[in-house]
Parts: sequence; structure tokens; C-alpha cells
Amino acid sequence: MTGYLAFEIRRTLRDAKFLLFAVALPVGIYLLMADRFADQGAPAAYVMGGVAVFGAMKAALDVGARTAVERGIGWQRQLRLTPLSGGGYLLAKASVAMVVALPPVAGVSLVAALTGGVDLSAGGWATAVLGVWAGTVPFALLGLLIGQFASARGLQAYQGAVVLVLGFVGGLFIPVSTFPAALAVVAKVLPSYWLAEIGHAAALGGHSSGGGSGVAVLVLALYTLVLGVAVAVRYRRDTARA
Repeated sequence: MTGYLAFEIRRTLRDAKFLLFAVALPVGIYLLMADRFADQGAPAAYVMGGVAVFGAMKAALDVGARTAVERGIGWQRQLRLTPLSGGGYLLAKASVAMVVALPPVAGVSLVAALTGGVDLSAGGWATAVLGVWAGTVPFALLGLLIGQFASARGLQAYQGAVVLVLGFVGGLFIPVSTFPAALAVVAKVLPSYWLAEIGHAAALGGHSSGGGSGVAVLVLALYTLVLGVAVAVRYRRDTARA
């Protein structure tokens, strides 16, 4: 698996356009939103937390969901002929997704510090960068699950819908406190809401608005477990049909 993981990381890092877009999109969104929300009294660090979550989430989903293309061209069938196990393949893909999820978080945080005047303590920066990055694991698994169900042709539609729901309904760009009551309930079911709780905690002195970072960690851990089982089951069924 180590050799395959190194191969996947090299292949992904060579895709300069993908990496540039993964960083440039959230940085651009932050620059657009920081000024707008500053007029409404929202601190730049709060905006940074939500946008960093979006960048990490989208990057991890993109990498995982690209397995749909590999399924479509028969790459997974070829890998089944090698000593690489199904678990090793999925773990390698999730690891690559996590590697790619870090630059957007670091990029948004750096721009926020340089242009937005964000000044956090060491613990605050650890929460804003490493905490958000570590909490991206369930989104890497969700991307893999999408890739195991979607066809290469329909991938963009599925992926776009998931990113839209997780981003906007999850409260990454608009505070959930402004949502109608029913929509706020839906938002708190989504993993993106809880990852945003971790990101926003950096701006609120370690205190989040929806139950605390400790609750967010537990919810994200539960999502990781459930999605990990779902990905493994789906992969085994796909293998059996092949």
C-alpha cells in the first residue's frame, strides 16, 4: 500500500491546475466575503473559519469522488489483480484526500492573517488550521462513497449538489442563527455544520455557537465511522459484481 500511496500522492501533486483551483477558490471567496461581512460586524476570523472549512471539504470530496472516473475506465478492476487490498486502496485514497485538504486551509488562514488582520493565539491557530484539517476525514470518506455510486458522466452533478447542500445549508457562509427554525434543524444534522463549529471556535475564543468543539469532534467521529463502514461495504459489493 505504501508504494501505491506514494504513487497517488505524486500523481495528485503533479496536477497543478487542480491544486491551484483547490487553493485559489476558497482564498477568493474569503477575500470577497471578508469585506462584506465586516460591514455587518462579523470578525474576519469567523469568516476565515467557515471558508477554510469549505476549501478543505471541497478538496477532500473532489479527490474521493474522482474514483468514479477510475471505476469507469476499469482502473479499479486492474488494481484488484495486484496484491493491493481493497482496504489499502481506500485508505490510500482517503490519505491523498487529506493531503490535498490541507493547502486550502493553510492558504485561507495565511491570507486572513496578512490581509484581514486576523491575530490568534497559538491555540487559536491550531484550532483554525490543524483542527479543521483533522476534521475533514469524513468528507474524504464521503467523496469515496460518491465515487463508488456515481458514474463518470454524472459525477459533477452529484458532487455539485452535495457541495452546495453542505456549504450553504451547513452554515459555512451564512450563520445558522439566521435560518428558519426547520432549516436550522436540518443544518445541525450535516457534518459541515459541525466542522464549521471547530473553525468558528477559533474566532470566538474557543467557544462555538452550537454546543462546543467537544460535541463537534464526537459528531464528526461518528460520521467517520458510519461513512467508513458504508464505503467498505459498497466497495466489497462492487468487487463481487466485477
